Amino acid sequence: MKAQGYIEEMSDEGLGVLKAEKPVYVPYTAVGDFVRVHKTRRRFGRYIAEKFEVVEFSQLRQTPRCMHFGKCGGCLWQHIKYKEQLKLKQENFKKITGIATDIKGSPKLFGFRNSSNFIVTTQGIGFKEYSRPLSIVDVKECPVFSSKTWEYLRTLKEFMREENLKAWNLKRKRGDVHYLSVREGKFTGEIMISLIAHIKLNEKFTEAFRDYFHFADSLYWSFKADERDDPRGEAELIAGEPYISEKIGDVVYLIHPNTFFQANSYALPLLLKAVEGFTEGEKVLDLYSGVGTFGIWLAKRGFKVEGVEVNSFAVEMANKNAELNGVDAVFRIGKAEETAIGDYDTAVVDPPRRGLKETAELLAKSSIENIIYVSCNPKAFKLDYENHLKKAYQIEDALLIDMFPHTPHVEAVINLKVKR
Repeated sequence: MKAQGYIEEMSDEGLGVLKAEKPVYVPYTAVGDFVRVHKTRRRFGRYIAEKFEVVEFSQLRQTPRCMHFGKCGGCLWQHIKYKEQLKLKQENFKKITGIATDIKGSPKLFGFRNSSNFIVTTQGIGFKEYSRPLSIVDVKECPVFSSKTWEYLRTLKEFMREENLKAWNLKRKRGDVHYLSVREGKFTGEIMISLIAHIKLNEKFTEAFRDYFHFADSLYWSFKADERDDPRGEAELIAGEPYISEKIGDVVYLIHPNTFFQANSYALPLLLKAVEGFTEGEKVLDLYSGVGTFGIWLAKRGFKVEGVEVNSFAVEMANKNAELNGVDAVFRIGKAEETAIGDYDTAVVDPPRRGLKETAELLAKSSIENIIYVSCNPKAFKLDYENHLKKAYQIEDALLIDMFPHTPHVEAVINLKVKR
């Protein structure tokens, strides 16, 4: 399908929308661009521009910093001025949820990510192209992650070459090394390296691995037994400490290869303070508590926190974090949707992208007067609210925090109060 015209709006997924005979979704464009689309492909019932050119550039544009922008699927909006990015996020959030609210931008626009997973393939080492999971961009830099990106990747290539390790073949699903996972403590300077491989560690690999990545404070080899394309494996500590730490304000968090931690260390204080500002009473229930990111922060401010998390290892980490920070917080293993909700003043919920689902109905039937819903998926929040929470709660306030500059994603903190 061929088409041309002005980009009139941005889709929820961050693509420019060209309103032709049928809408055409054009990546890496901005409202006001005049584009000529030469080739499209169907994906999930929509026409996505595959070959196109921007004939006239929008005034909303800026020069992207990354040399890989336009191919790498990591940053769709690096070409859009940051103030305009924030406006777009507000507009998209309001369009989906009906909530008009303020947004706080990230204090840093580059070098803010504290973790990155580089896929190691026969095509190169780096990231997948936008909507093309079998096409890999062989990266030399990643400005949103770290100034040390090339050092990490060069070291990996040298190690693999010396040990004759083969990169993963995405089509044939075979190879030795699949991912390199790197985590940085932005405020502590600590570095964690984890190699996700399909071969088990031996003494020869161990010695060379330690030598090449001598700069890591924590070094892991993660054996991956399955062929799934994700950076997960059975982590084995090779050298250094089992955890690295990150310091956010007056709270120290321990980080392990197999636990989730918010990716933007610089914007995380804004998110934590937003949750704190909506918290009421003394007793807090922290559902989907993970490693205690919200719970530990609130406990440090005098709230009595009980957390529930289905991942047993995350619970272990959360309790370690509570002990490390000397706070009144206890975390236990359990499914959020099966939690017996007792006498709490505030519930903090930070569900996965799919939303609360059954847990929303559980909360609607509870006696908790104050709920703080942290959401990275406004569509899931809307479904939870319209189908369940709306029966007992009304939206009192909300705030958006930009944890993900140069992408269409945004983190929302929504305060719900019980209806009187």
